[in-house]
Amino acid sequence: MEFRNSKSEIENRKSKILFVHNHLATFVRTDRELLAEKYRVREWFQRGRAVNLVALQRAVASSDLVFGWFASWHTFFPILLASRMCKPAILVVGGYDSANLPEIAYGSMRGGFKRRIAQTTMRRATQLITHSEFTRREVIQSVGIPAEKIEVIYLGFPPKPTTSILKEKMVLTIGNVLRENLLRKGIAPFVRAASELSDIPFWVVGRWSDDAIAELKSIASPNVTFTGFVDENVLDSLLTRAQVYVQASLHEGFGSAVAEAMLYECIPVVTRAGSLPEVVGDAGIYAESNKPQGLARAIQHALTLDASWGERARERIIQEFPMDARREKLFCLIDRLLADV
Repeated sequence: MEFRNSKSEIENRKSKILFVHNHLATFVRTDRELLAEKYRVREWFQRGRAVNLVALQRAVASSDLVFGWFASWHTFFPILLASRMCKPAILVVGGYDSANLPEIAYGSMRGGFKRRIAQTTMRRATQLITHSEFTRREVIQSVGIPAEKIEVIYLGFPPKPTTSILKEKMVLTIGNVLRENLLRKGIAPFVRAASELSDIPFWVVGRWSDDAIAELKSIASPNVTFTGFVDENVLDSLLTRAQVYVQASLHEGFGSAVAEAMLYECIPVVTRAGSLPEVVGDAGIYAESNKPQGLARAIQHALTLDASWGERARERIIQEFPMDARREKLFCLIDRLLADV
């Protein structure tokens, strides 16, 4: 007689992962969904400072592994508890937690309480994941983490269907409009660059999060449109139409927005900051700086390029950053750590 395991029995045999985050950004949600394909995933969402340590201790104790996104207060206690319980803990880092840019008041590594929390959290994790070689070097330098404890696993992107819609001579950038991002994401230089190309429509897409929008509107020329938050259908339409996408950042842990735009065959114009050269490679145009005049020259050049450049950009993301590669590497790392317990 053949006995079949019930669905619940099979589910119960899966390893249990406590998935820790403080914001379900698209790339965080993607990892949660990937892990749920193979493991039993329980979320621990920690938004504020108040931590229910009793409930958290139970959650860590009932899990086989802790998987956290970003080194900060929300991952500090889960990683610390996992370490004390001799349970493996994976921490994905790269961005504010690893940055040290005092000139724009950005990054946990500038010092103080945030630096101590981020460094301690990274050091107590069993394994760190970064999205880029740039961030790996940044963490080694800023935190002193041994190189063998950090694995680079690039973000993954599903391919977008191609379209027959012709590109328009329009220029797009995406980012939440808040004071922190005016320089870090290059939104202010982007808006100023628009005045150098007054016959070309410039679009700034992103939620208005503070009074930064008033400053941007005060410096904007008539060819700049500020959309505020848009839904996926509107964003899809804008990316489909735009010939050029601009990321004039001063720091990027990866640059998921530019990768998404490249999938839509937008020609990327970027700075050489952070991981952007790893993402764009030779499939885009590099601005000499994020100063408005230099940025405008790079955009003007990109607007003269033919459709093959957009196709080249799309192909790079499909070939270099497939979702299957991230899935495989995440599963391999998790299974190895679980086997070592």
